[in-house]
Amino acid sequence: STVLSCEKKSTDLSSTENLSDSIVVIPETNEPIESSTLQTCYMEATGKDSVFVSLEDNLGTITGKIHYKNFEKDSSIGDVVGSQNGDTLKLVYTFQAEGKTSEREIYFLRKGENIIEGIGDQKTEGTKSNYAAPTKIKYEGSALTQVDCKEFEQKFAGKQV
Repeated sequence: STVLSCEKKSTDLSSTENLSDSIVVIPETNEPIESSTLQTCYMEATGKDSVFVSLEDNLGTITGKIHYKNFEKDSSIGDVVGSQNGDTLKLVYTFQAEGKTSEREIYFLRKGENIIEGIGDQKTEGTKSNYAAPTKIKYEGSALTQVDCKEFEQKFAGKQV
C-alpha cells in the first residue's frame, strides 16, 4: 500500500509540473519573439563614416532611427517612419541639421538580411527633400548589414556623445 501511495503522489506531481510548465512557457516565448521580430538593426561603415539604422515593423508601419556619423561632413541623427512595399522600404527621415528640422525621403531595398540605400536625384521644397523620380532610383548606395540590436544600442548611444 505504501508503494501505491508513492506512485499516486508522483503522478500528481508530474501532472501539476506539466501544468505549471505550460503556464510559464507561454509568456516566456511570447516575449522574445515579439521584440526580436519587430526591431531589426543595420549598420554600415565606409572608412570613417558610418550609418546606423534601427527599424521596427508594427503591423506594416515602419518606424525607427537613423544615425549618419560622417567624419568630414555634417552628421545627423533622427527618426524614420514609412512602409514596406514588396522588398522596398519607403521611409521619411526627419532630422536636425544646421539648427532646423528637415525631412528627406530614403528608400532601402531589402536583400536577404541586408538593406541597400536607394540613390536618386532629390528635389527640395522648403525643408523637405523627395526623390525626383522614384522609378529611377538605383539601389547602389550604402549596403547595411543586419547587426544585433543590443550592440546597436550601445554604439548608437555611445556615438552620440
